[in-house]
Amino acid sequence: MSDVAVQVLKRVLVPVALLLAVMVALGLLITKVMVHMWPLTVEDSVNRELERDRTPEGNAVSLIFSTLASTPAIIAVTVLAALILFLTLKRWREPLFLCAAVTAQAIVFYLTTLAIDRTRPDVDHMDSSPPTSSFPSGHTSAAVALYLGLAVVLARLANRTALRAACWLLLIVPIGVALTRMYRGMHHPTDVTASFLNGGICVYVMTRAFLDEKVLRSSSPRSRSAASRA
Repeated sequence: MSDVAVQVLKRVLVPVALLLAVMVALGLLITKVMVHMWPLTVEDSVNRELERDRTPEGNAVSLIFSTLASTPAIIAVTVLAALILFLTLKRWREPLFLCAAVTAQAIVFYLTTLAIDRTRPDVDHMDSSPPTSSFPSGHTSAAVALYLGLAVVLARLANRTALRAACWLLLIVPIGVALTRMYRGMHHPTDVTASFLNGGICVYVMTRAFLDEKVLRSSSPRSRSAASRA
């Protein structure tokens, strides 16, 4: 096996596979083991309360956030951001990081929904239900991977503290998406909570794989050759 394949296996495939196992285990815990235990016994009341509090203005705002995390929007923003990063920085590292984070969370999300069969909240659904399990929220995990990933890239590139701090305002989007998906009756609170875990860990894994200078230097052929000579 080549050195590149070993590094990809160690830094990307194995962590993502472990994340998938954790997500499936968490889904089974929620839907099979703890289904009649607190706090799962009261989480449907959160969805019913949000349903009672719906307003025309809230509906409009929720539609905006939900649309920002729809599959077409996520793909379009990811491709556009990756293209801008490549044209601006003249390198592949940041674009690959962003695309890998979004792709990894999508794979983990989809495979988890195949293993976990959870119905959507028992409230009026404001969106059409895709043929996947309610656990986890694909909109939320995609928003976390994309907008947290963008925040990480921009914060690393910014040369002023104020600009770095402003980059983290991008996190408003996934938070808004999570609240929106519950408001619109599409997901339970635990669905969106698990999605933050999925998207966040994918960003962390890909940060180490593509952006962490210490990891990249230690795995480079030159570094390994120097260590061997030493």
